[in-house]
Amino acid sequence: MTDETPTPQAPLEGRSFIDSLRVFIERRSLVMLALGFASGLPFLLIFDTLSAWLREAGLSLEVIGIFSLATLSYSFKFLWAPLIDRTTVPGLTRLLGHRRSWMLVTQAVVIVGLWLIATVDPARNLGLMAAFAVMTGFFAATQDIVIDAWRIESAEPSKQGAMAAAYQWGYRIAMITAGAAPLLMAETYGWNLSYAVMACLMGIGVAGVLFAPRETAHIVRPIHAEGVRAAPALEAAEWLLRLTLFALGAVVLGSGLAGDASLLSGALAGLGWPDAGAALKTLWTAKPWGVFVQLVGVVAGGLIIFLAARPLPGARTRPGIYLSAALGEPLTDFFGRYGKAAGLILALICLYRVSDFVLNIMNPFYLDLGFSKVEVAEVRKVFGVFMTVIGVFLGGLAVARLGLMRALVVGAFAGPLSNLVFAWLATQGPSLPALTVAIGVDNIASGLAGTCLIAYMSSLTAAGFTATQYALFSSLYALPGKLIASQSGRLVEGAARAAEAGGVLAPLKSLFLGLPAGALASGATKVQVSPAALGAGYLVFFLYSSLIGLGAIVLVFMVYRRQGRSDAGVVGVPETAGG
Repeated sequence: MTDETPTPQAPLEGRSFIDSLRVFIERRSLVMLALGFASGLPFLLIFDTLSAWLREAGLSLEVIGIFSLATLSYSFKFLWAPLIDRTTVPGLTRLLGHRRSWMLVTQAVVIVGLWLIATVDPARNLGLMAAFAVMTGFFAATQDIVIDAWRIESAEPSKQGAMAAAYQWGYRIAMITAGAAPLLMAETYGWNLSYAVMACLMGIGVAGVLFAPRETAHIVRPIHAEGVRAAPALEAAEWLLRLTLFALGAVVLGSGLAGDASLLSGALAGLGWPDAGAALKTLWTAKPWGVFVQLVGVVAGGLIIFLAARPLPGARTRPGIYLSAALGEPLTDFFGRYGKAAGLILALICLYRVSDFVLNIMNPFYLDLGFSKVEVAEVRKVFGVFMTVIGVFLGGLAVARLGLMRALVVGAFAGPLSNLVFAWLATQGPSLPALTVAIGVDNIASGLAGTCLIAYMSSLTAAGFTATQYALFSSLYALPGKLIASQSGRLVEGAARAAEAGGVLAPLKSLFLGLPAGALASGATKVQVSPAALGAGYLVFFLYSSLIGLGAIVLVFMVYRRQGRSDAGVVGVPETAGG
């Protein structure tokens, strides 16, 4: 995190390897482990595990799908992050500090929400359960905002890699817990008790908050409305209009980011236009172009929010001043501090993980290659998780030992290079050792790169705007990958058909002629090409997924040159006057 004039943070040079490892067992890192657990637990409980309870209660898949909207808050949480930056919790803030007080409040509501869910029978009170799930989702997303802000503000940049690693470890432990424990307990004791136990497990996060060291004094940036005459009646009407527009924009933007138009469709149906709502929902999820409709939703929602927060032309009003400052000043601060480098930094954030995000067809690839579902589950979900944990650790260690900018360069190469292992796997057929190697390499690289990016985004925030700026960065970084990933299947099938027809890709088929009988056969039948041609299609796709990572590599060196030239370990030094 940077202040008005940030101090460059170098890597932990001069320290031994053991000293670098000690960063992972410091008090703050252990606290981050507990907070990561508290962050991951409610998300999976309302996004995934709850669906099993609802299905067992006899509800339709359509109704169950609507419950995914309970996590829509995660998609546009940056919209109320300014509130977290600027407001205090009466009484608690003085005792615990700004971030810890907000964490405790949000955790208390999440605990209450999970407990209330545990008291409901969805077959009899579905609407009540939906309300409790939405409430839990909103405050769980808000908890994430505060946890990220505390993580950034409580440790120096050279330790952000270890903090990010600890958070991800805790988060993954929570995902495993929330995905398995409720199902096992529900088998014997019922769903209500299992969710009550999950509510109690949120106490781990509460313990983390109470054990956490108090962050430095929080800076609340003032909003200047001096000289504006108060007009309570007019201001109330203006607030109502602005907040209505703001809510509409949030729903449209969030639906685009989440890729789910159920809420918009339901609203249109409620207004008496059910056909329009159904058409919008179909258009939103149409393959392969629906993702571009979602992008239009993101842009349209952003424009509506911009209009809702924009000051009235020629008139200064308190609502306009407050909203424009709360949402606009974090962006103004970022572009003001980084100047010409700001665009490069945002582009780097958007493209850094794109090589990973396009791999959205991996399960079909494994099954086409001839692996069984059990083999894929065991290697990907058990061994793969363990490898990701190792990758996350290596990412934190790289930030501590190399400095953030050097570690960021390593992570930029890791993703594209690891995708080449899948190109090799495609030529091996259903070989379990080859699958293990490929998933192991990919998950280590993904964990390392993800940790480096989290640490880097954390370093870009400024005191007083930490929550808002980081929430914006974390909402932004996956969007381009989502758009590009929508074309992954088309690329595989298109390359397979081109190889089958002859031409420049045809020689690649020779690499797959020695595969065991049945490998790629079922998938080839669906595409109406030979198995060797489908193998060539997958090979071209994995090479393409590596090549598109070159953009991030070029950008990371450009940013490194601008930000790291005074010190190889500098973590985001803004431009000074004179560039």
